[in-house]
Amino acid sequence: MNTEQISGKWKQMKGAAKQQWGKLTDDDLEVIAGKKDALAGKLQERYGMAKEEAHKRAEEWLKSHNFDTPVGQQHEQTHKEHASGKR
Repeated sequence: MNTEQISGKWKQMKGAAKQQWGKLTDDDLEVIAGKKDALAGKLQERYGMAKEEAHKRAEEWLKSHNFDTPVGQQHEQTHKEHASGKR
């Protein structure tokens, strides 16, 4: 999945994230951009969740939407694949 596909998928998912966690602002969702740690941090901040609970919920939600690899890792993997000739 390339960076444009990741970005496009996150744009589609923002609505679902807003439904799931109504306290997240549009700015929060822009910062999160599909990153599990960023989502967990915002869940802690907005809902007062413990760190472990926030990370668990973020991971579960992202996996349920087939978006369980953070954007940075996906970009890094894509770069490695291109460098090695894989696709």
